[in-house]
Amino acid sequence: MRILLVEDDRALSLGIQHALEREGWRVDVLADGEQAMGEGAAGQHDLAVLDLGLPRRDGLSVLRHWRAQGARMPVLLLTARDELSDRVQGLDAGADDYLVKPFDLPELLARLRALRRRAAGRIGETLALGELELDLIDRELRFRGERVALSPRELALTELLMQRAGRVVSKDSIVARLSSWESDFSENSVEVYVHRLRKRFAELGAVIKTVRGFGYVMESADGGAAPPP
Repeated sequence: MRILLVEDDRALSLGIQHALEREGWRVDVLADGEQAMGEGAAGQHDLAVLDLGLPRRDGLSVLRHWRAQGARMPVLLLTARDELSDRVQGLDAGADDYLVKPFDLPELLARLRALRRRAAGRIGETLALGELELDLIDRELRFRGERVALSPRELALTELLMQRAGRVVSKDSIVARLSSWESDFSENSVEVYVHRLRKRFAELGAVIKTVRGFGYVMESADGGAAPPP
């Protein structure tokens, strides 16, 4: 899962980023409304946390631009203003939820999980392949009901491969999904992570095959694959 965090308060931004990463999210951080205009409209993120009081372009303008460009990701607005009119403006502009500063991080995380549940209601809350099941809400992979421990990036790669089980996933798409501005993720990194998961899944009834020159495809060990979403 990938989230876009747009917040110009550096200390608050770092606190939110670390909390989200502990939850297993891939976090891209921006502090400027002008920069956020294009990033949020690119369709690369599953959720966004957007501050209203941004330099160069305010959060409402950013949000209206995203929606006008067809961005459908859930958006949680952050603001220091607690007036009813501000909340109404934000919701009318296309926000899905609203949180007034100061707030507690557990509440922010709970609201984001709730937004993710609503979005997952449209696309399905779990992915299944053989006896593997990936819970998209709790961010947990299970085999025969037992949790399989994976790092956040291993989990993100597993989600991408399971979403397209039986179909080729290119290296380029993996790099794009697992990269962030603070941390590059190269094609060599993809090979390392695929190697780790391939060894891990060998005993869990799933295989990751290399399609030379194209990418990777994930299938159940018996040759079956989950139906396309």
